[in-house]
Amino acid sequence: MEQNGRVEPVDALNEIAFWLERERAQNFKVQAFRKAAAALSGRSSEEIAAQARSGRLKSVSGIGSTSFEVIRQAVDGRIPEYLQKVRERNAHELSPAAATLLAALVGDLHTHSEWSDGTTSIETMADAARLLGRNYIALTDHSPSLKIAHGLTADRLERQLREVSRINDRFDDFQLLAGIEVDILESGELDQTSDLLERLDVVVASVHSKLKADSETMTRRMLGGIENPFTNVLGHCTGRLLEGTRGTREQSTFDAARIFAACADNNVAVEINSRPERQDPPDDLIALALEAGCLFSIDTDAHAPGHLSFLDLGAERAISNGVPAERIITTWPRERLLEWASA
Repeated sequence: MEQNGRVEPVDALNEIAFWLERERAQNFKVQAFRKAAAALSGRSSEEIAAQARSGRLKSVSGIGSTSFEVIRQAVDGRIPEYLQKVRERNAHELSPAAATLLAALVGDLHTHSEWSDGTTSIETMADAARLLGRNYIALTDHSPSLKIAHGLTADRLERQLREVSRINDRFDDFQLLAGIEVDILESGELDQTSDLLERLDVVVASVHSKLKADSETMTRRMLGGIENPFTNVLGHCTGRLLEGTRGTREQSTFDAARIFAACADNNVAVEINSRPERQDPPDDLIALALEAGCLFSIDTDAHAPGHLSFLDLGAERAISNGVPAERIITTWPRERLLEWASA
């Protein structure tokens, strides 16, 4: 944390990693700074300063030449040049209306950890969300059928629930909600046992496969997921990709009027996915969902701590499409959100 123009070396390294994640930089670049921060763990500020000035830190495993320079500049009482540059690159001025909505967003119902295809621990994600001012986030790692993303078997999800409970014991001003991003299978069924789904706080249901299916097939499949009593949020409904390292992907086709009517009838919120490469749903479908009377959930689909900052992009899209704050469930206090999700 910066104080009087100074930043602690560990904080500088972790903040650089955060902004690189926001930029969706290659993971090895991010991890170089996170590993350097971890290498300083257990050392006092005085010890870090002395070893930086003597150059001994250069020989510590996990600290490279760039991270050492960041540490040295922080020890000298300067804001490291690398940190200044990533801050400047990521400076983004929101419209006044979007800034107001962002301030009202107290939760995020779609996040991932290293238990599936995220890059960091559950605890690191929770700590980052709390520092960003969230009151709650839902941990929604993938379900078993998504093997490429290390989806959680029933046994692993059971173990994760115990870990979530342990982490929550640390907090009195924040809650990590137990959740899942569960695949809507081709049959329309959800990819996890009913017993486990019933124990979760939040269930995000998404389609991840066979996205080129015809409209009738996709509509039938999605309706099955939406009508399941355990589903709370319909995740990234078209599956489109606009850019990024995975390339581009056309949006899937389905009967949007039927899908959004079903969401409204079944108390399922439509996700406004904040990831830059998704921006899902497209603007025309947000308009249809609004007309259908749907609720919305602005989520980050974060796979790393820096991705949690994507919420500003979702706020901008909601404002530009006229989505009122009272229709956005992630503006709700945790107690109201949990009561709604369990109804």
